[in-house]
Amino acid sequence: MNRKIAESVTAVLDQISAMLDELNEEQFSFKLDVLSGASLGEHVRHVIEFFQELSRGYQTGCIDYDARRRDKAIETQRTYAIIKLREVAASLKTDNKPLRLAYADKSSGVECEIVTNYERELIYNLEHTVHHMALMRIGVQLVAGIPLADHFGVAKSTIEYRQAQCAQ
Repeated sequence: MNRKIAESVTAVLDQISAMLDELNEEQFSFKLDVLSGASLGEHVRHVIEFFQELSRGYQTGCIDYDARRRDKAIETQRTYAIIKLREVAASLKTDNKPLRLAYADKSSGVECEIVTNYERELIYNLEHTVHHMALMRIGVQLVAGIPLADHFGVAKSTIEYRQAQCAQ
């Protein structure tokens, strides 16, 4: 396992946990028009369940992100979500191995599986998480107004680009 990837994922999961520590239950589950009617909790659940599906796929050999379980308790119980984030972080120290990624588009009838691997999917989940963190930042500003780290929800490449621009 590439420790650097696991450390990066753990860092963003810790940022989400720290954000959740600052919210109350109402702020966590409040549905926001600006987030297409979703709550912060729904975004947190979505992130967690992608990692859970990756873990299941690691065991079975095939990942199907569309088949995730959608545990409503994660999106409505802030402390439960924090526990699940910690479980995800604890599960990351896994060796790389080849996997299959399932894809189905029911409207077109297209179904396929492509070859991937654990580390590639872990990086995908990291980038996917950062994207949802950017959305969470918008929601937090509206419901709680709590300060978040400047890099909360900002891609690593963007942070590095900005730092290089400042250095010039």
